[in-house]
Amino acid sequence: MKSRDNNRPVYAISIAADLTGLHPRTLRIYEEKGLVQPARRNRSRLYSERDLERVRMIRHLTQEVGLNLAGVRMLIEVSERLEVRGSTDAISWVIERTVRRRRVR
Repeated sequence: MKSRDNNRPVYAISIAADLTGLHPRTLRIYEEKGLVQPARRNRSRLYSERDLERVRMIRHLTQEVGLNLAGVRMLIEVSERLEVRGSTDAISWVIERTVRRRRVR
């Protein structure tokens, strides 16, 4: 059995929307804001498993944690910087800290 490549773009926007429980327009907004960058073939957006994981994380941060898209973008940028430095589980650490701070207030 062939192993799956999580970075391989395979899902059209309509399928990605169904798999994430979001409207296709929401996915386009996330792309416009620079939060997700699906691959392009001709004029079609194609999402990978990794893209879908990121979209689910964005949905969690906006709907359950209560962050706006600017806050999500900042968390993603911090997470990516930590990953470059070699920190493991950087995004979960950042999210955990954010959730803890929001509960304390």
